[in-house]
Amino acid sequence: MLEIIETPLNLSLPVGQHPHCLLAQIPDHLRRGDQGYVVPVPAEQWGRVRSVLDLVAEGNGGFRKLHFLLFPEGCLPLAHLDDMLATIERRLHPSTVTMFGLEHVPLSTFRALLERFRGDNARALELVDQDLESGSDATVPVNFSCVVVREDDGKVRVFLQAKGHPFHGEEYLDKSHDLYRGRWVHHFRGTSSFNFMVLICLDYLYRDLFSSNIRRIVDHANQTFFRTRQGLDALFVIQANPKPEHRAYREVLSGFYGEYLEDTPGVRDTVTVFGNCSDQSHVEGAEGHGSYGASSVVIGPRHNLVSVTLSEFSTDDFGGAPLCRLRFGTATRLYYFNLPLHHELDPRSSRLPLKVHGIFCPTAEGGWRKLSGDEILQGLGMGG
Repeated sequence: MLEIIETPLNLSLPVGQHPHCLLAQIPDHLRRGDQGYVVPVPAEQWGRVRSVLDLVAEGNGGFRKLHFLLFPEGCLPLAHLDDMLATIERRLHPSTVTMFGLEHVPLSTFRALLERFRGDNARALELVDQDLESGSDATVPVNFSCVVVREDDGKVRVFLQAKGHPFHGEEYLDKSHDLYRGRWVHHFRGTSSFNFMVLICLDYLYRDLFSSNIRRIVDHANQTFFRTRQGLDALFVIQANPKPEHRAYREVLSGFYGEYLEDTPGVRDTVTVFGNCSDQSHVEGAEGHGSYGASSVVIGPRHNLVSVTLSEFSTDDFGGAPLCRLRFGTATRLYYFNLPLHHELDPRSSRLPLKVHGIFCPTAEGGWRKLSGDEILQGLGMGG
């Protein structure tokens, strides 16, 4: 099952203040190719991603306080990875974490990337080499994500993670549909003790007869809590998911937060952020399988979220699950919000721990415009 790699960072977030997150729910356009799913028009997709980076770099809208920037699965063409890294290094503030998925690449290409960033991926490189020596096909596609950390001193670190779920390959006899199965996840821990993990879409759900990814994470977080008295602060899940509200997510979230069979202090105050692509996405072969969007932020039941239903977001308990959920709409948007502090720091039942600081919609010129309060308040139900 999943190997959790302890990864210390020179990353100091404000002590006693909540971190801020920008969730970019932008379109994914993916075409099935010989090496998995690729971005058909790389320059156009890079333009979408770059427009978000430009907005953040300008520092307007409170983005000087930004700590976490989350993009969808499969949103970045490999040809523009260096552009992405250069923009983050030149224009984003220190103490910033950027998470994004890339198009599929052959395992040999993925290994070359691990070698390039060996300083931050030594253990992952060992695991891939073990698989290749055991007979893994070097041409098998890899669905992977990248976590780029600009540390306090400005140093840029690059961490790569391969998706472990076999994707749609389980539904075909043809071996060519299979993906490489990653076997690791990083447990990032900053100098201010804030710690987090990043998963790729169905890795949040994946399990076999012996264990599950989420069970492994809960056990690890509990052991960390018993040793350090600190639980897992945040779990980010990047997605390109046409079924973001499938009952399987509700079931896993219920087990994660419910503490039905045992106490789980390691994840009791964890914030789970699901970042999906928007309903303007197109993934070849996935037509008619559902609707994209509906990114969300989930916190445990000890917190309190007032009941709200607006055109851009709503709050609920995901059909009676032991949790509080902030559910966004399906359209192309940027959502700027804070990650809640631990409940014990302010246990008042009247306190709202999670606040939306801004919502941005795309403009005809390719930029972003912040929605006014009246635009957010208008309408009933969830609109795109």
